[in-house]
Amino acid sequence: MLGNCLLLVAALTAGACTTTEVRTTAYTPLTVEDATIPEERLLDVGIVQFNPGLDTAEVDEDQLVFPELRQAESRYIAVTLAESLQQSLGWGAVRVIPSERTNIDVTVTGRIVQSDGETLTLDVTVTDSRGQRWFSKQYSELASHYAYDRKHPTKGDAFQGIYNRIANDMLAYRKKLSDRQIAELRTISEMRFARSFSPDAFQRYLVQGEDGIYRLTALPAENDPMLERVRRIRERDYLFVDTLQDYYGTFVKSMEVPYQEWRAMSYEETKQMRELKRKARNHTILGAAAIIGGIAAAGSGGGSARAAGQVGIAGGGYLIKSGFDRRAEAKMHIEALQELGDSIEAEVEPQIVELEDRTVTLTGTVENQYRQWREILKQIYEAETGMLETSI
Repeated sequence: MLGNCLLLVAALTAGACTTTEVRTTAYTPLTVEDATIPEERLLDVGIVQFNPGLDTAEVDEDQLVFPELRQAESRYIAVTLAESLQQSLGWGAVRVIPSERTNIDVTVTGRIVQSDGETLTLDVTVTDSRGQRWFSKQYSELASHYAYDRKHPTKGDAFQGIYNRIANDMLAYRKKLSDRQIAELRTISEMRFARSFSPDAFQRYLVQGEDGIYRLTALPAENDPMLERVRRIRERDYLFVDTLQDYYGTFVKSMEVPYQEWRAMSYEETKQMRELKRKARNHTILGAAAIIGGIAAAGSGGGSARAAGQVGIAGGGYLIKSGFDRRAEAKMHIEALQELGDSIEAEVEPQIVELEDRTVTLTGTVENQYRQWREILKQIYEAETGMLETSI
């Protein structure tokens, strides 16, 4: 029996100790358009600030999930992806948007699956204004330890490759679209925006099939006064969303230093915890097996066997305690990360908007401010439309 226990120990520890880790500083380069794209082929992109993934993530010591940090990352990741798309020179305006309510040619939504400084995993979905899904894909990347080397810092984000791959996939899909499809996309974006303000006036130009895809059934005249007003409202909406880009940019810039410090520390902590848990698991396995072996020896008869059994039991108990101590040490590292995560919080300043007849102050989160702005735009549109009907 004792021999079998030792074989069990050998098998378990051999499996527990086998790890393979490959790291590289290379990452996928960004594909850049090699020719100027005509204005009529440019599609605008809206990147919704990412879902922090808190509804599905388990807040525990294995996942390193801190709510405050994840909320900050949801903006940081969206802004960093927007920068990659802009640098690819393959799009029109690329904006980070607070919600999917903004009708735009191409919308990117995403969820943070894992982010601990060592690994970044994102679920990303790209759809267009027709309601056509371009793709839904999970991207994951390991950071190189060189990314956090202060003596020889690398340029760009530690996970720049993941943003480049998303941008490259989007560009590859867009290149497959014909001129007619792109023109249709741009028109559907405009009609959906118009319909959100005046359903009665613009409902007949669009139909949504059972497959969820929007299709054009007709077009208003270019000099249609209602369309002209919608276009002016849409320009105002773009201008406001452009001001939000300043907020997102400022926010990312302000969090960059503490965030990079957190990721560098988290990278090391993640590796240390993995090693601590590996050792703790091995010690616990060895300890349990030693106790079993000690019990078997103690019950086998002779005095020397009983003495050896007692030693085995005592040694096994020590190894198990050692394993628990290492887990407690790992928990200390988690608490250190928690303090850093709690220090990153988002603050949004009220925005003052000057209108022709009044001054409006928007308050609350960026999402709430945009919601208030859309209500103001609807009021402006209704007032202008009422004046138009009176003049007619």
